[in-house]
Amino acid sequence: MRNSILTRAFFFAIFANLLFAPPIQNSLKAQAPTSKIEEIEWTWEVRPDAADPKLPNVLLLGDSITRNYFPEVKRQLNGVANVYLMATSTSLGDPRLPHQIEEFAQAEAVTFRVVHFNNGMHGWIYTEQEYQAAFPSLLLELRAIAPKASFIWANTTPVKKDKDPGDPKPGPTNARIETRNAIAQASLKSTGITTDDQHTLMTQHTDLYQDTVHFNEQGSAIQGKQAAQLIRESLMSSKP
Repeated sequence: MRNSILTRAFFFAIFANLLFAPPIQNSLKAQAPTSKIEEIEWTWEVRPDAADPKLPNVLLLGDSITRNYFPEVKRQLNGVANVYLMATSTSLGDPRLPHQIEEFAQAEAVTFRVVHFNNGMHGWIYTEQEYQAAFPSLLLELRAIAPKASFIWANTTPVKKDKDPGDPKPGPTNARIETRNAIAQASLKSTGITTDDQHTLMTQHTDLYQDTVHFNEQGSAIQGKQAAQLIRESLMSSKP
């Protein structure tokens, strides 16, 4: 009789645990990445006034550094390609980024032949481990919106001055930039994606900073010329 009572009590305990346990979906949802927003969040999108349907389409995806050299890329590729820009402060690690890219692609509704992309100068509140974990999702999203495109990764440029160590807010340092660039390079190792080494390029032009992060018009033109040259080569090699 005692064994029967213990057996019933045992199965009742299991049933109660199953009944009142939190759903697995909710448990997984609680572990999903969350957005760690900055004080100012922004996106900046530019499209040709009148895209030439005879020309291939090129997308520059990045941040304010990319936004600054976009005009030079557009000038260099005039008559060669229709150049689009999507710049955003949203960082790798933020679950909003893939959705933003997808919405941009849906709005433009064009086929991109080359995608030149970068992400690394924002989101310093995210750890390098989070940055690394999110990198594959960026590649997946880009391949989803541009399945026939060639891709060029632009690594992150150095800053003129590391963030003030006394500032409690996270910010860029050259050590962290180099770590992120190494993470990106390792993630791209087996993909065959070309690297636009903007970092090495701009270490040679430390006199051309506009502020501690961005380069002035002359510096941005230097960046744009290198980016445009690699895009031009990619267009030639992938010519249908």
